[in-house]
Amino acid sequence: MPDLTPVHPRGALREAAARVAAATPEGRDRAVDALRAFAVLGVVLGHWLVTALVADGGSLHTASPLRDLPWLAPVSWAFQTLAVFFLVGGHVATRGYASARTRGDSYGGWLRARLSRLFRPVAAVLALWTVTAALLLLTGADFGTVHTLVKLALSPMWFLLVFAALTAATPLLARLHPLWPLVVVLHIDLLRFGFGAPSWLGWVNLAAGWLVPYTLGAAWTRGELDRRRSGWLLLTGGTAATAALVAWAGYPASMVGVPGASVSNLNPPTLAAVTFGLAQCGLALLLRERLRRAMRRPVAWAAVALVNLSAMTIFLWHQTALMATTATGLLAGRLPGLHTPPDGLDWVAARLAWLPVFALVLAGCWATFRSCEQRGRGRRRSRVVRAHRPQHRATTAGARHV
Repeated sequence: MPDLTPVHPRGALREAAARVAAATPEGRDRAVDALRAFAVLGVVLGHWLVTALVADGGSLHTASPLRDLPWLAPVSWAFQTLAVFFLVGGHVATRGYASARTRGDSYGGWLRARLSRLFRPVAAVLALWTVTAALLLLTGADFGTVHTLVKLALSPMWFLLVFAALTAATPLLARLHPLWPLVVVLHIDLLRFGFGAPSWLGWVNLAAGWLVPYTLGAAWTRGELDRRRSGWLLLTGGTAATAALVAWAGYPASMVGVPGASVSNLNPPTLAAVTFGLAQCGLALLLRERLRRAMRRPVAWAAVALVNLSAMTIFLWHQTALMATTATGLLAGRLPGLHTPPDGLDWVAARLAWLPVFALVLAGCWATFRSCEQRGRGRRRSRVVRAHRPQHRATTAGARHV
């Protein structure tokens, strides 16, 4: 007779996690995947916490609690994690390109593979929001509201364009010292804020600023950041420089843009944002060993692997999840923490209560659109989780960080 003993959900979860752990190459550095997952989730939570869509009559406009509650600036320190993503991206790209050259793969083939994984999920976002914007305008929606929604939905794509450009330049950047782009950022800010140069000059930092953590990732690949001393130097030096710039040079304390503020640390990146990123990268490097130990736990590793397999889907759709919740909530009137001005602790408490709802809607987006990111992986297993080949360790070693 078949075994009809009910399976406990917790036991089933542990069994599934154990299968994921067993299917992961032994030589893979799981700390890299953990850092990437934390960076993506940090950006998502940061946006959900500091982005407000205020209902004003028949329109919606963006606001931020950081404007009326500036003492919440440390929230942006915890969740503005793009520097860590670029650190990991530089490390993975330079190691992957070196592995491709060893295998005899062409630069074009390597780049197409990387960019296809990066941009494959973008088409679905563009298609949905093109149709949505057109329908809203045809039904008489306020143009300002439509502009606000589309801008928020597509804002994550600026990051992808910069990341793609740096990825394409990886062969040229593999040996570039991070001090060179840091010096560029320093001089651009000196010209802008010290000598009154045009504000558009700051957009040079859009490439130079993120090039700093990207080239740190390349230095990691070269083995130059293996010592803990490197991590401590980046953490303490970056923290001290950021504190000095905020305290004495007039840079904003918030590491994300605040609507209405005269200067944004992120749009484009300023020297303060870059030095803050150095501190984050230093902390990430110091946490590598602890993360490797933590990722030995099957459940923790399975969660990290799941985020990595759908990283771009999560990143691209998290703003849509926020806006879908906001738009649906309008049917019930102006709801606290969702449509009200973010000007008090009551808004903060209400917004925290909305986070599980945003996560649930994002899970729905993930279930609907994850195939866009994973399409094409059928020909070869994911490099995050794939079958063991213990009799041929060279196969797994080549995918260690890729």
